[in-house]
Amino acid sequence: MTGYAVATSESPAGTLTIEIKSVNSRFLDLQFRINDDLRALEPDLRSAIMAAITRGKVELRLSFGRKAAAAGTQALNSQLLQELSRLQGEVAAHFPQAPQMSVAELLRWPGVVEEAQIGQETLQADVAALTQRTLAAFITSRQREGAALEAMLVSRIESMEAIVKRITPLIPQVVSQFQQKAVERMQEALGIACQSSNTSLSRQDALERIRQEVILYGIRIDVAEELGRLSAHLSETRHILKKGGQVGKRLDFMMQELNREANTLGAKASVKELADASMELKLLIEQMREQVQNLE
Repeated sequence: MTGYAVATSESPAGTLTIEIKSVNSRFLDLQFRINDDLRALEPDLRSAIMAAITRGKVELRLSFGRKAAAAGTQALNSQLLQELSRLQGEVAAHFPQAPQMSVAELLRWPGVVEEAQIGQETLQADVAALTQRTLAAFITSRQREGAALEAMLVSRIESMEAIVKRITPLIPQVVSQFQQKAVERMQEALGIACQSSNTSLSRQDALERIRQEVILYGIRIDVAEELGRLSAHLSETRHILKKGGQVGKRLDFMMQELNREANTLGAKASVKELADASMELKLLIEQMREQVQNLE
């Protein structure tokens, strides 16, 4: 599922910013964009996301903008200046003509002018609190999309239920029509066969054979059982959506079961109405499957 959230937190030492966004994916794929000086916080961020999200390609950006010390409170790093002086002396011993560093260059040297500092424990606590706040907003955005997806899935369920309801009364009629035609054709065929054969087939034997063949093929084209399972699967799918929670994998399984019954319906279809219904069902199931893969 897609989602987006961003939050900031101000402190005397600087500004923390966390941005979380995700796109659809069947599995959980985490990516982090973090400043190098904050890279040690990645395991905690990963754990927090994995505890709240199970699917999606998720990207988290964490940045910390440090504030310079306030006017009148800035200080020089004397230890670093001494080290720079020693190194410059060694360089001058090898290259006497090399110019010395200017004051401006020294002040721009990283770490010479000390910035506002923040303890690692304090920073870690601030990041953890901000992460939870950002995750809450992120989950809310995904829940809004989830509600829209649920409405779409329910509408597809209703469409399939209407198809099942439409074709269910046709089944006894289809089987009856088939049996009548089959009896007529087989009587005609067996009658011709009896006339052309040296051995005679009694009327009773012919009728019994016709009855057996009609019953066997009638069972093959009877899809009442498949329609019953379709109805049961649709009811279960509706129940899963209504119950909520982490429904993605359960709905994946239900899509497989629905597709299996729709395929069987198509394979057994003996009239155009059933073949068309099977095609409509498979199209609706495929539409559902594409969206179900994005749900947690």
